[in-house]
Amino acid sequence: MKTLIAIPARYASTRYPGKPLVALRGPDGEKTLIRRSWEAAMAVKGIDRVVVATDDDRIADHASGFGAEVVMTSSAARNGTERCAEVAAKLPGFDVVVNLQGDAPLTPAWFVEDLVAGLARDPQADIATPVLRCDGRAVAGFLADRRAGRVGGTTAVFGAGGRALYFSKEVIPYTGSDYAPDEPTPVFHHVGVYAYRPAALAAYPTWPMGPLEQLEGLEQLRFLEQGRPVLCVEVQSRGRQFWELNNPSDVPVIETMLAENSP
Repeated sequence: MKTLIAIPARYASTRYPGKPLVALRGPDGEKTLIRRSWEAAMAVKGIDRVVVATDDDRIADHASGFGAEVVMTSSAARNGTERCAEVAAKLPGFDVVVNLQGDAPLTPAWFVEDLVAGLARDPQADIATPVLRCDGRAVAGFLADRRAGRVGGTTAVFGAGGRALYFSKEVIPYTGSDYAPDEPTPVFHHVGVYAYRPAALAAYPTWPMGPLEQLEGLEQLRFLEQGRPVLCVEVQSRGRQFWELNNPSDVPVIETMLAENSP
């Protein structure tokens, strides 16, 4: 399937303004967040085109400077999915459009490859997104975040055939059990990467933002609120650590993981 990766990047982040241009130190030197995210996209096999999607000239100039193709989008996009829909409208002819978010430079290439393969196997799914089974350590961390009033990772529950039932910033499903740090659990961490079929992506901005999306602040819930099938694809970490850059405090965490993930 002909596949496009779009990397949404906006300067005016509420929690972290200018985030795409933040420098991250790694074994290969200092590179910005958006450059590292673009390099992660370029490492994915079987991709036909990779673009950075932004509404900001500073990001566009910087991305063009290191060799990325840039597609300018409007400032009206409310989330990355809407920004990707703008890109897909400008660049038609793809069978799959992948949203590899610009704050996830540690995304392994096989996460995206598995998503595209998942859509190929399931022609009824409008969108595919990866999930990682949590061990006891990860669940304990999510629960500690919630007790402290922090929003930690997003979790997902799904039914037969991997069909998503719900996504939440709470820890679901409730288990009532204690788990050893390395013990597998029934809780799945949702990774914010998406592969869309173009028709569903084009329809997305026309749908109203529903109450669940507004409450949780999770863009993928708009598909579920519209009754559209979302495929959860279980992926494997293969020993790699994964983290998204949401706050300034995440910078040293990601820099440590860049060093540890280096071959």
